[in-house]
Amino acid sequence: MKGRSTTPGTFLLALALAGSCLACRQTTVLATDSEIPTATVKEVDLQLKVLTTGALRTSQSRTISAPPIAGGTLQIVTLARSGAQVHIGDVVLEFDPSQQEYNLGQNRSDLLQAEQEIVKAKADAAVQTAEDQTALLKARYAVRRAELEVSKNELVSPIDAQKNLLALDEAKRAQTQLQQDIQSHSASNQAALAISEEKRHKARISMEQAEQNIKNMRITAPIDGLVVIHGNADSTGGFFMDGMTLPDYHVGDQANPGSSIAEVIDLSHLEVSAQVGETDRVNLKPEQPVEIKIDALPGESFSGKVQTVGGATSHEFWDDNTRRKFDVAVKLDRVDPRLRPGFAVRLSILGDNLSRAVSIPGEAIFDHDGKKVVYCKRNRGFEMQEVKVRAVSEGRAILSGLSPGTVIALVNPEKNLTGNSKTGASSNPGLGPNSN
Repeated sequence: MKGRSTTPGTFLLALALAGSCLACRQTTVLATDSEIPTATVKEVDLQLKVLTTGALRTSQSRTISAPPIAGGTLQIVTLARSGAQVHIGDVVLEFDPSQQEYNLGQNRSDLLQAEQEIVKAKADAAVQTAEDQTALLKARYAVRRAELEVSKNELVSPIDAQKNLLALDEAKRAQTQLQQDIQSHSASNQAALAISEEKRHKARISMEQAEQNIKNMRITAPIDGLVVIHGNADSTGGFFMDGMTLPDYHVGDQANPGSSIAEVIDLSHLEVSAQVGETDRVNLKPEQPVEIKIDALPGESFSGKVQTVGGATSHEFWDDNTRRKFDVAVKLDRVDPRLRPGFAVRLSILGDNLSRAVSIPGEAIFDHDGKKVVYCKRNRGFEMQEVKVRAVSEGRAILSGLSPGTVIALVNPEKNLTGNSKTGASSNPGLGPNSN
């Protein structure tokens, strides 16, 4: 639709007619009252309500996982049923310890063998030392006797004297070689003993690890709470597609070390996790009362208070909804044993009481180039005006920029007349209880 040309007089007249609008755009859509449903801007006294949905969750939980033990999969022999109430120390999960018991037996045998090798190495070293000391005494005696013979060289012939000198040299070389051999024997014995002691050390560590692994086969509840069994991701062989439903773990199933098998959740710390849009975010604050309806318990209502309101947006990049969301946590006023994490809930968050607030139906707000606009009735047509939405409560928008008594369109008059919005405005932008 092309913009209407105006003269200075017409322009002044339009400004006068826009006394109830802050900035009416000079675009008029001609229509009759029968074609466009309308509503009148009102001043109302109301309490803001933010309506949204969420789910129960717990802030206190502990994951029960298969122990990180190398050597293949583990077989479940004991598993608490899903929904069972457990206390600290109760057995939740137990695996077959046969392999670890076999390892323990092997390690204990290795330890005994290493200890026997140490005893033998020490005994062999003692025997070798005794033999070396005896041989050294004989070598020293041979050197001493050769020295005595050399001392008689003045009394014997030159040939015999030369023989005595050669005998002394040979005795000394034998003693020196024997001393070197003794040092070598000592080093060799010490090395053999060190190897045996290292084998004993490794065997002892392996045995202690096997003993600890056997203890880890039996997992108890770290907190009081409710048992929730997880889906068996190992049952698909690591292959998983969106939409697949995993069977829960059961007794007899195989699990990889480190796999998450179950969870113990503390029902005394249940809270509601929800999200609100940016329009509702500004009207929320901690300690506001909340009315809670739980789908699984129809006809019953619960109460709570806003615990935290996220200061940053939460938005997944693959989400088609580009409107920004803020996380809200609501604490329940009382704990009910029938409640479970994951239950869907509907929230009515009670905000401030407003007096003489300017209010219009939420469907009268439209998006235009990223701005919120309404269509104000002017004579035989409607003119677009940007407004600021302060809040949306139970289908009604609280805003500034309009005066009470102003008549506004409930549908996009341009789209209604042409069947195609020429100004880019979209009909109902979704300013309902969960609008953004």
